Amino acid sequence: MCGGSACLREAFTDANESSQYSYIFPGQGSQAVGMGLELYQSSAAAKAVFQEADDSLDTSLSQLIFHGPADVLQDTVNSQPAIMTVSIACWRAWQEARGADTTVPMAVAGHSLGEYTSLVVSGVLDFSDGVKLVRERGRLMQQASQWRPGSMAAILGLDEFTLEQVCAETGVELANINTEDQIVISGDKRAVARAMDLSLARGAKKAIPLQVSGAFHSSLMYQAQQGLQEAISGLQLRDAQIPIIANSTGCPIHTADQVREELIRGLCQCVRWKASVEYMVGAGVSHFVEFGPGRVLSSLIKRIDRGVQAVTISDPEGIKKLAQGPA
Repeated sequence: MCGGSACLREAFTDANESSQYSYIFPGQGSQAVGMGLELYQSSAAAKAVFQEADDSLDTSLSQLIFHGPADVLQDTVNSQPAIMTVSIACWRAWQEARGADTTVPMAVAGHSLGEYTSLVVSGVLDFSDGVKLVRERGRLMQQASQWRPGSMAAILGLDEFTLEQVCAETGVELANINTEDQIVISGDKRAVARAMDLSLARGAKKAIPLQVSGAFHSSLMYQAQQGLQEAISGLQLRDAQIPIIANSTGCPIHTADQVREELIRGLCQCVRWKASVEYMVGAGVSHFVEFGPGRVLSSLIKRIDRGVQAVTISDPEGIKKLAQGPA
């Protein structure tokens, strides 16, 4: 656990004390053909991000993002760098629009892949290194899924304790604790199917199979974890300029060593998004700004705590609406 309320406040002493904002970044599954195109056409800062991604990866990622085909964009090796690129483009376009008035957030956080985007925003990684790292992460995850096939399912309306019992009985694992009543499980395909049936028998409202290529955030990603460790070892990571709320604990991390450990273990561990949001709210965050495609995280935050505000910036209209605000 992270500690009491005093500890929560101390964790953010390096951030702008007048800020009550957190910047958050979506994970895989938010991709869609055409995302970010309006920003590319309207913002010089966003356009530069897409160009940097293309140059860094030595491929026309931007054309795949803007024009598809959708099934190729859907591939993990493509969707992960694509979502990071669009998220950073949204953030840079926002900075361009706000200029010197841009608020320094109390913290940054991202859901799974989005955690890597938060590293760029917090200064741990340059964008060029970040987009290359997430492409390699996606490649490793896709490869691990072929070696050890698996699946994932969202369980709605069942508490964490009961679902932990279901996991123990079926051999699946908790992958994402998104809200109190939305938890994702991961594991062997047959085991996930049994866990879905058992969850419904134990009172779950729904058990929804997810359209993913593997058992992400489970022990079936062990081989990917080993490859990722090697990839990260070749990177120069910096200490964070803004506290990062870690997926695996829901607590802040600051140093390059802490980030390295978090990334390596993250592929096989549960994403504790609910705990992350609750930590930030307890520390004084009252406004969340989601940069990137879709509105998944903003929707989850509103279900976790109705007392905070959450908005999404994914296009020029979103920037325009918030351009006069304090964020």
